[in-house]
Amino acid sequence: MLSSASSFSLSLLSKTPPSFLPNPKPYHSLHLKTLKPSSPQHLLTSFSPPLPLHCHCSPKISFSTIPNPKPNIGFALRAFSSYREVEEEDPTSFSEASDGCQDHLRVVREEKQTRFIPVKAYFPCTYIDLKGLVAQNQYNFIQPNSRASATNYVVLRYSEVDSLGLESSLGIGNNCCCMVVFHYGSVVLFNVNDHEVEGYLKIVLKHASGLLSEMRKDDYAVVEKPTLETWMQGGLDYIMLKNLNIDGIRTIGSVLGQSIALDYYIRQVDGMVAEFTDINRGMEENGNFTMKRKKLFQLVGKANSNLADVILKLGFFDRSDIAWKNANYAQIWEYLRDEYELTQRFASLDFKLKFVEHNIRFLQEILQNRKSDFLEWLIIILIGVEILISVYNIVRESAITSL
Repeated sequence: MLSSASSFSLSLLSKTPPSFLPNPKPYHSLHLKTLKPSSPQHLLTSFSPPLPLHCHCSPKISFSTIPNPKPNIGFALRAFSSYREVEEEDPTSFSEASDGCQDHLRVVREEKQTRFIPVKAYFPCTYIDLKGLVAQNQYNFIQPNSRASATNYVVLRYSEVDSLGLESSLGIGNNCCCMVVFHYGSVVLFNVNDHEVEGYLKIVLKHASGLLSEMRKDDYAVVEKPTLETWMQGGLDYIMLKNLNIDGIRTIGSVLGQSIALDYYIRQVDGMVAEFTDINRGMEENGNFTMKRKKLFQLVGKANSNLADVILKLGFFDRSDIAWKNANYAQIWEYLRDEYELTQRFASLDFKLKFVEHNIRFLQEILQNRKSDFLEWLIIILIGVEILISVYNIVRESAITSL
């Protein structure tokens, strides 16, 4: 009789509560402990302490084996009665707690699948020999998807593990990083730690020319989330993608490379603007202009070369080949250009160059007028000397004839 009662209590408590029973409170957990098969089947119950208020998980029912306990059927029945009393207070809390627990588990699962990939952009020089770089890093070289991209940039992948199967998926594993190198001097690193940056830059600087005294740097990030509902989602200093593959690396790298290079050229033009501002301020105070003609020509050449580099070398107005072929990557390309305000920054650069051009033209006119004045005075002096010589000759001839 005792065994049958114990079995009946166990069958009631070990199954999901039937529909006619109210749902339990979410902050109680019921633990059922059964005996080993060698001992009489007696049922024991115990309640765990209340869960924290921020936890919304549903009640847990667990089974464990206790050796040779004393029979206590009455305690088991009282526990079952208490369980029903708890249920009667809030009939809907059990289903709500179950939904909350499922949501929590889904969030945790998504967080485990989400990967954070740091991106760092550098501008250490004004030219990089891509052919020489590829020749010495042939094993790490990733074949380009078009001939045009092969002449503008290369992608190198470095990995400690060769069996990751990255060609078809990320191109960036936990032990893998990518480096996008542009011929105009930009280097974009994906998934590289700060203490490893110098080593990767040394690989590039062996084939670089026009090294800069101050290297520009920019930080960004890519968050890979396979459960993302849309293809991409922007954020503050990061972009969230369903997956990051080689085409995504090329697209993101192209925009970041242009941005860091454009920042260098903007600073160059800012320096010219500051120099002309000082000249104009000196002319305002002293009414004098002291710049030499050679210095002015150097500024003319610098302004023209900067504009040509931005348009031709950076390919600022050229759309990415991958963006032309795939609308998803076109969306990434357009978003990043808007995020980094490339169009607005180029417009600002163009405006400053026009200011520089206007000042150069004005100063050239001043130098030209100075040269014209000098030639005019030289002609006047020569004419005067000729007149004096003529007068001297006339006086001397008249003196000779008088004798």
